[in-house]
Amino acid sequence: MEDEIDIIIEGTKEAMGNALKHLEKELVNIRAGKASPSMVGSVMVDYYGSPTPLSQVANVSTPDGMTISIQPWEKQMIPEIERGIHLANIGFNPMNNGESVIINVPPLTEERRRELAKQAKAAAEEAKIGVRNDRKVANHDLKGLDISEDLKKSLEDDIQEMTDAHIKKIDEILAKKEKEIMTV
Repeated sequence: MEDEIDIIIEGTKEAMGNALKHLEKELVNIRAGKASPSMVGSVMVDYYGSPTPLSQVANVSTPDGMTISIQPWEKQMIPEIERGIHLANIGFNPMNNGESVIINVPPLTEERRRELAKQAKAAAEEAKIGVRNDRKVANHDLKGLDISEDLKKSLEDDIQEMTDAHIKKIDEILAKKEKEIMTV
C-alpha cells in the first residue's frame, strides 16, 4: 500500500514539475526586447531536401542586444536560411552580407509589450491548469486506495500543499517574465 501512495505522490510531483518546465520553455519563446539565439530556435531550414533545425546548419549568436548573427557552415545555405526565417513567421526581416545572415531585432512597441505580457499570462494559466489537473488525478487515485480516511485526508493536504507551492512558483516565474517584457 505504501508503494502505491509513494507512486501517486512522486508521480504528481513529477507531473507538476513538468508543467513548470513546459512553462519556462514557452516563456523563452516570448521575446523581451533583447536579441537571443532562442528567438530563431523554431526555424526549420530545407537542408538538401529534409527540414532541419537552423541550429544544425549554422552557428547562431548575438553580437549585441539588438542583433542576431547566423553563420552557416555552408555558404550556399544562406538563401535557405532566409527562406526558413520568413516561413517561420517570427516577425524578422533577415539580411545577408554574402557570408552570414543578420537579423536586426526591432525594439518593442508598448502595444507589442502588452501583447507579449498577455501571451505570458496565458502560458502561465495553462501551467496552472495543468498543475490543478495533476492534483485532481492524484486525489482521484487516492480515493481508489483502501486506506483510512485520516491517511487519505493527510495525503490530500500534502497534495494541496504541493499544488499551492507549484502555483506560487508559476506566479513568480510569470512576474519575472512580465517585468522583463515591460522593461524598456
